[in-house]
Amino acid sequence: MSHWMWGPLLLFFACEVQAQVENRVTFLPGAFQNVNVSLNETVEAVVTRIPPDVAFITLQFHTLHRNATLSYTRIPDESLSLTAVDSGLLSALQPAQTQLLLFLSSPEEEPVSGTGVFLSYSSTAPVPGACNLESSLDVDPNVYISYNLYETTVRFGPANLGNERGQTPAACDVSTASNTRWRLEYDVYQYFLPESDLSESSLFSGLQAVANARGMAASGRLVVTLKSTDKTAMAFSSIPGQGVIYSVIVRDPMLNTSASYVPAHTYACSFTSTLDGCQTLGKISTKIFFTIAGLAGLFICFFGHRFFKCELFCMGFSFAAFFFFVLITRTTQLDYDIRLTVSAVVGVVGGVVLVISWWRFGSVMACVVVVGLMLGFLVAAIVLFTPLGDLDVFRNSDVVFWVTFCCIMVTLPLLFVRWPREGNIVTCGIVGAYAVVLAVNAYVYTSLSYITLNILKRFLNNNFSAAFTDAPFQTIDYAMITVWALLGVCGVVLQLYRERSRPFFPPSPYLMWLQERERRKTNVLDPSHHVPSLPGRLVERVRQLIGRREPAGEHTPLLL
Repeated sequence: MSHWMWGPLLLFFACEVQAQVENRVTFLPGAFQNVNVSLNETVEAVVTRIPPDVAFITLQFHTLHRNATLSYTRIPDESLSLTAVDSGLLSALQPAQTQLLLFLSSPEEEPVSGTGVFLSYSSTAPVPGACNLESSLDVDPNVYISYNLYETTVRFGPANLGNERGQTPAACDVSTASNTRWRLEYDVYQYFLPESDLSESSLFSGLQAVANARGMAASGRLVVTLKSTDKTAMAFSSIPGQGVIYSVIVRDPMLNTSASYVPAHTYACSFTSTLDGCQTLGKISTKIFFTIAGLAGLFICFFGHRFFKCELFCMGFSFAAFFFFVLITRTTQLDYDIRLTVSAVVGVVGGVVLVISWWRFGSVMACVVVVGLMLGFLVAAIVLFTPLGDLDVFRNSDVVFWVTFCCIMVTLPLLFVRWPREGNIVTCGIVGAYAVVLAVNAYVYTSLSYITLNILKRFLNNNFSAAFTDAPFQTIDYAMITVWALLGVCGVVLQLYRERSRPFFPPSPYLMWLQERERRKTNVLDPSHHVPSLPGRLVERVRQLIGRREPAGEHTPLLL
């Protein structure tokens, strides 16, 4: 571990005797500096006037989506450099050292621009990443992010206790006593960037706000505090297109000091993909599907109970399509568009089956229970979308999560047994209005879509239970909550007022037909009683078509 302490100092004096043909950028501790690195160019990052009470310094450099190489040496070496979108190096200072030199370059065949900052720490502050075992760097203060469709994983290396300039750092794993690194604690923070804003200026403003420990504690959201005995890895729900900055603050409770790891950001999507990249999120098939669903939801919100067959079809469609999409996704590798199309076809079948079951058997309560399960599903998803869903009891056990979810889901249909009409109208208002919110989400991002999307992810991914499901709540989200509430309330009130004098539910067409047929059989005074049956009428019509016509003319005398 000695070379990472002496390397920067020796390199600095060695570089002073060479001709400075590269660009040079001078940093002041704590002040952000925008840097442009041209192709085949190496930029010297210099920090001067380092106070004598500073024991180590971190340089962090951030770009929007292009990799940059930060190195201790002019020619990058694997063990002395890091190439990443969010890169950082830590340099321990030697006695009397007042200057430091590091190098920036572009590893790709194109220029790169970003922003960087030096942060200084005293000898009592913990040293981030000084006890890591996975990185090629001896001291790695970086936060590493990886993501997929379902979750974003954040990991970092353990820290060590601080030390004076020139002193040997404490051993990492010799003892677990209170005077070792095992007393350190790690605060994992999360900071959401403005929604639907993929600009470089937005990212840099956010990084400037949370680059150090004080800024992140003031502006970020503390997700969890880890002990030194915990795993240094966390999982969060992926939100494609939403910028999120993750950082870790390591604290020494005994000395009441802290230090920040190098923050890292992600949008959970690719800036270079030509299909479903960050700039083109949302498939056309998804927009078409949810646009139709939103229009149907708006109709159900205001007219669902009046047009009961349409309501049953929409509810049956939703249930059948949702669960078949889960089934086909877990069991096949079909393309997304094909899965969505097949799920829609199955949803149509499910809607028709529910309508036919009501038409044939006339059991209103059975259909209302299905409708109540739809509302119960949405309410359970809302409850677990709140911070309650991030409790350890739900993250550590799928059984506890799904039992709680099902209990909430089946409770509401029980209330429908007592108030079936009112429950059905409330379901139409709330579920129909939420369908409108999902339709808006197909074009403008809103966190409300993750109420049901988190449940879908948990169905599809066995490892999603460990992920934190936080989502940002910003201006668009509060606006959509208002729209959801207004549509729901207006729909419920309008339907309750319009249906106050009508029967609770429309009668079953099949049962009405049976009653009408029985009435015609028994009521001889009804003219319809003497009408031949349908088969008889058909036979008579066939005879008229194929029978021989009688010749025209009079064949019988007139009767007076």
